[in-house]
This record gives sequence, structure tokens and C-alpha cells, in this order.
Amino acid sequence: MSSTPHNADLIIHAERALIDGAFRPASVHVHGGRISAITALDAAPPGIVLPAGQVLLPGLVDTHVHVNEPGRTEWEGFDSATRAAARGGVTTLLDMPLNSIPVTTTVAALEAKLAAAIPQLRVDVGFWGGAVPENGGDLRPLHEAGVFGFKAFLAPSGIDEFGHLDESELNIVLAALAEVDALLIVHAESPAVLDAQPEAVDGGYPEFLRSRPESAERDAIRMVIQGLERTGGRAHILHLSAASALDQIRAAKAAGLRLTVETCPHYLGLSAEDVPAGGTEFKCCPPIRDAGNRAALWAALADGTIDTIASDHSPSTIEQKRRGDGDFRVAWGGVSGLEVELPVVWTAAREFGMPLERVIALLSAAPARLVGLTDVGSIAVGNRAHLVAFDPDAAFTVHAEHLAHRNKISAFDGRRLHGVVERVWLHGAEITEDSSPAGQVRRRP
Repeated sequence: MSSTPHNADLIIHAERALIDGAFRPASVHVHGGRISAITALDAAPPGIVLPAGQVLLPGLVDTHVHVNEPGRTEWEGFDSATRAAARGGVTTLLDMPLNSIPVTTTVAALEAKLAAAIPQLRVDVGFWGGAVPENGGDLRPLHEAGVFGFKAFLAPSGIDEFGHLDESELNIVLAALAEVDALLIVHAESPAVLDAQPEAVDGGYPEFLRSRPESAERDAIRMVIQGLERTGGRAHILHLSAASALDQIRAAKAAGLRLTVETCPHYLGLSAEDVPAGGTEFKCCPPIRDAGNRAALWAALADGTIDTIASDHSPSTIEQKRRGDGDFRVAWGGVSGLEVELPVVWTAAREFGMPLERVIALLSAAPARLVGLTDVGSIAVGNRAHLVAFDPDAAFTVHAEHLAHRNKISAFDGRRLHGVVERVWLHGAEITEDSSPAGQVRRRP
């Protein structure tokens, strides 16, 4: 801790501030949008004094958000998505290269996305590029333009504009990205395994779950691991749902391969047993699996096998989510959870005995480290003053119609959750419903 206060535009005093991985009393000083000093808690301070029940946290870093603008802005958009992020304490997010039109597979498409985003940002936003079969020549220019890495699907993405890589193409992309030490993030399901499943006949959730077996994830992750062995590249497995893949992930890490893994709030806070008949708001790929699988994911977070948590906020219109009147075969797959990811994860963490400081590390410092953002994800002198006042003991019920994302449907509707985000500061300025957009574009360091 610094012992010398600097001239400050803002001072926040907290009986519990998360600093260096532990909660302690502190006064956090902000000047010019950055943390200028951290001092012992002032007994009679000027500034903002958090109530005794609130803790001061770093802003969350969500590396997996589908904003969908331009092109499918009726699904989501930068205004609604960044409003939802701010309400949930997410002060930095990375936008996926789909489901916008155009998809972010060229520099021109990135420029179109920037033009749409910049006037609307209520939090800081960076961008992933896409790796598809036809854009090998665009990878290096996109890397030089500042994307944080490249997303690839190993199974069909669900939209025609973003094709998936076969094993040979995966290895070519990994080798090309290894030349510039760029990160490949992978939707890891095997189309061969998916295609081998019996044809669905009733459209219910049990049948949908059987159609996306854990073996599809295991087979695709094996392909990624073998590709890393061949190329020496870097890869990150997105939205891991299959706990049976954890042993091969552990072995790959023990062998020194540069492999990291995320899971998502809906896999940590929900189980297949929670999905009601016709509840297509729960549909996502890979799917929400059973309670035993959920417990194994929590164990893998505790032992460090899973590195980060990200929302995979993947909204669509309500009509797309309800298409087929509850038929899981035809409804759009994606869970909208950006605004509530922290309370969803914290509520489940209380059940599994994980302390809040570890939860926040998985949602802030770890994802920031994954993408090379060294000035966010922790409360430290010199960092951006992205701060959150959070009441971990307060409880509330989610009402989808009150959420900020554009289409008011959510798998968490009606759930009782612990943890309320009370206040959020971005670059040292408090974000309110009436605040003007003040988010910045982040580029790869």
C-alpha cells in the first residue's frame, strides 16, 4: 500500500477492499482516471465512504460477449450490451467476431464494428477477430490492427457467415498464429461426433442434451491439444461444459502446452435438472449438463484447471429463442447473462465453498491476464480506476423484463441470487443510468 496520498479527483473508503488478493481496510485515491494511491483507511475522510456491508472490487473483465452490432442489432447492440455490463460490474468486455454482419474476419469489418461501437460505449470494449476457412491472409492484418486474438469454431457456428475449421485448417491457423504469438480461442465441439448422434424426434431438453454429448467436447479438445503439440501455439478453450474433458486438459497443461480454459455462469449456476419443459431460454451449445458435472467444474476451478469465467452472453430476439414453441431442435442457442454473471457465480460459489476473493480473481484478474491487459482486473496503483461497490450478502430476484440487454428473456428469470452491484466507476467516474457513454476502445497491448 502507498502511504502518501496524491491529489485526488475521487477517494473511496472501504472497510473491505480487494487488494493483492485479500480484503483489507483501505482508501483508494483516483486521479486522471487511474488509481493514484492506496492508503490506510482514513477515520474521518473526505470522499465516498462505502457502507459497512459493501466491499470494493475491481471492475470485472468479460472476455466472451456477443454484441451482434452492426447487422443483427435487433438481437443486441453496443448501447444495450454495455449498459447491461455496467449494471453488472463489468467494466471491460471483449466482443466476439460473430453474430454481427459483417463478421470480424477482415480489417474492413473491424472498422465497421468500431464505427458502430465508439459513440455508444458505456464500458471499455475490445475485439476478437475470426479465423474461418477463407481468411488466412487476413489474420496478420487483423492482429496488427489490435484484435486480442482469433475465434474459431470446430463445428458449425449456427450462422452462414462464419464457417468452421476442420482439423487440417485448425493446424494451419495455429501455425500461422504461432508466428505472431497470437491466441486462438476455440468453440470445441466435434462435428463428427455431433453428426453421429441419433436424429432428434421430440424437441425436448433431455433429447437435446443427448445430441450434444460430452464426447463431442473431448474429441474437439483432443484436436486442439494435438495442434498445440505440432505448432507450439496458444489456445483457449471457450465455454467448457464437459467435466469429462478435464483430465486431458490437466495432462496438456502438465506437459507444458500453452492451453487455457474458461467456463461460464450458466454451467456453474444451473444444471440440466433445472431446465423446464419447453424452456428454450436455457438452450446453449455446448449444453448445460447435470448436477454432478456442475460440481466437477467447480472442483476444477478450485484446483486451477479452469483458468477463467466468462459470460458467453449470446442473445437473440425473443422470437428466435422461442422459435418452435419450446422445441430445442430449432430455437436459437445462447444464454443472456451479462448483467447477472457476478451474482450467479457468487450464489453458486457460496454453495461450493469458494471465497469471494477467488471468485473475483476468476472474473477479473485472470481474464485480464489472459488477454494481456495489465492495467485492469485489480485494484493497484497505476491501474485504470474501474471499481465496483458490491454487497455480497444482499439478495434479489431476477426479473428478465428489468434487465438492460435488448431482448428481455433469460435463463435466470425468477432465480433468487446473492450479491448486488451497488455502484460502478469507470475511469474514476461513476456510471449511472443517465451517464453519457464514456467507454474506450481497447486494443491488444
